[in-house]
Amino acid sequence: MDITVAIDAMGGDHGPHVTVPAALKYLSENPEVNLILVGLRDALEAELRAHRAKEGPRLRIHAASEVVAMDESPALALKNKKDSSMRVAANLVKSGEAHACVSAGNTGALMAISRFVLKTLPGIERPAIAKLMPTMKGTTCMLDLGANVECSPEQLLQFAIMGSMLVSAVLHKPNPTVGLLNIGSEDIKGNDVVKQAGELLKKSGLNYYGNVEGNDIYQGTTDVVVCDGFTGNVSLKTSEGLAKMVAAFLRAEFKRNLLTRIAAVVAYPVLNAFKNRVDSRRYNGASLLGLRGVVVKSHGGADAFAFRYALDQAVEEVKNRVLQRIAERVAEQLPLSTSETADSHVCPPDRNRQLSSRKDPDQ
Repeated sequence: MDITVAIDAMGGDHGPHVTVPAALKYLSENPEVNLILVGLRDALEAELRAHRAKEGPRLRIHAASEVVAMDESPALALKNKKDSSMRVAANLVKSGEAHACVSAGNTGALMAISRFVLKTLPGIERPAIAKLMPTMKGTTCMLDLGANVECSPEQLLQFAIMGSMLVSAVLHKPNPTVGLLNIGSEDIKGNDVVKQAGELLKKSGLNYYGNVEGNDIYQGTTDVVVCDGFTGNVSLKTSEGLAKMVAAFLRAEFKRNLLTRIAAVVAYPVLNAFKNRVDSRRYNGASLLGLRGVVVKSHGGADAFAFRYALDQAVEEVKNRVLQRIAERVAEQLPLSTSETADSHVCPPDRNRQLSSRKDPDQ
């Protein structure tokens, strides 16, 4: 069965000028995927005409009358814009018309709307933002990257379970290692929350490596790095800033004089390979894990090339049953009440099963 992805086509710094061409390119490369462009119909139709494209069996427009601004309050976006492109895209996942949704819009609003519309999986207290990142050994998954500023030890354990299931499913690692981000590798280091989380992880049955430090993230010491959202967001933004600084320094040095310019020409193949290897666009797409639906957040400033990777992340999560794997592992790890287990029909074992039986929270 084909996979259908709803796109918040108005979200991000560039809106339809990025989302529409990215969607068209992605469709040409992935015949098993259908896309729904959600947003202002006139704007989307105009962008399709600009690319000499139109609606068809695999690409359709679902109209929404409102747009969530990038600097808008998440609370106000949730309360006042019930027909925003972001909210409508999430509703399409809830109704079963789409298997996943992707947005480059306001991160806080996307988290608030997705959590309200889709709810969390049984046994998960809070969703977390997870991202696959390049390392010296391949790829690692880091979470939380900003959704939860403060976390309990139990929530950090839940993040570890979700990250492990994502890596196991998408990167096809059956028993990924898990590290707890700390200020030292010793068990005596860190605050009480981190120490207690470490004890829970030791007893969890996960492949727990122990504490890891900041330098371990890009060394690829573990397949999953777990932390609270405050620490994770600071680490991510620091990494992005460092990458920009290194790139700026390289450009400046190669432009210093005639000899360095000649050296740049000679070194171009190596520099280009390096650029492709660390190109952040190839790792675009952060997953909002813990929800009863697949939601992927693209970087707000992503271009069409980068946005296609966010679409690919969503499709891979659906294909590899990430939600179902998380729900099953959480049920094993954290026994649920009878009512919660009965309600787990929102995350069926078969990813192709429609989710139309969910109740509308607005009703």
